Amino acid sequence: MVYYIPILTTAVTAVFFIIIFRHWNRKRDALYLLWWTLGVFFYGAGTLTESLVSLSGWSPELFRLWYIVGAFLGGVPLAQGTVYLLMKRKTGHRLSAFVILIVAVGAVLVILTPVDASKAIDHKLTGNVMEWQFIRYMTPVINLYAFVFLVGGAIYSAVKYSKDSKFRGRFMGNVLIAIGGLLPGIGGSFTKFGHTEVLYITELVGIIGIFAGYWTIRNDPARSVYAAQKERG
Repeated sequence: MVYYIPILTTAVTAVFFIIIFRHWNRKRDALYLLWWTLGVFFYGAGTLTESLVSLSGWSPELFRLWYIVGAFLGGVPLAQGTVYLLMKRKTGHRLSAFVILIVAVGAVLVILTPVDASKAIDHKLTGNVMEWQFIRYMTPVINLYAFVFLVGGAIYSAVKYSKDSKFRGRFMGNVLIAIGGLLPGIGGSFTKFGHTEVLYITELVGIIGIFAGYWTIRNDPARSVYAAQKERG
C-alpha cells in the first residue's frame, strides 16, 4: 500500500496549491509567492507521476516526466521563493537564471538519454534505468541548492524570529518549513538504493510540514521582518 501514498500526497498538494495560488493572485508583484506557487505545483506534479506509476505501472514516458518534475523541480522553485524573500531582487534574478539553465540542460538530457527498461521495477521509480548515468550527478547540485535556500533560509528566519516572543508563530512556521523541506531530500537519497517507498513517505510528511508552516506564518498577526513581505504581503 505504500506505493499508493503519492495519491494522498498529490491531493494534499492540490489543496495547498489552490490556497497559495489565490494568495499570489492577490499579490502578483510578490516574486517570492510566485516561486512558492510554482514550487507547490511542481511538487504535486512529481507526486502525480508517482501516483500514475502506482496505478498503471512503469513506463519510459512517466519515468522521464518524474525525473524532470521530481528530481529537478521538486524543491528548487520553493527554494527560489525563499531567495526572493531574503535577498535583493537583482540577486534573485541572477540565481533564477542559474537554476533555470541547470534544470533546462538536465531536462533535455533526461529526454534524450536511452532508457534500459529491463532495469525497471514495476511501481518503482529510480534513475538506475538511465544509460547516461552522469545525469544523476546533476541532482546533488540541485538538491544542495534547494537545501541551502529552502531549509537553510527557514532555519535562518527561525533564528531571527526566535529573539522576540511576539514572533512565536513565525518562528514555529519556519521550523515546520525547515523540517518539511529536509525530509524529501532524505527520502530521495534512498531511491539511489532502490528504496523509493521511503521517498513516498517523506514527500507526504514533508509537504504537510511545509503547508502547516506556511499556514502558521500567514495567520500570525506579527508583521514580517522582511521588506518583501511587508510591502507585498
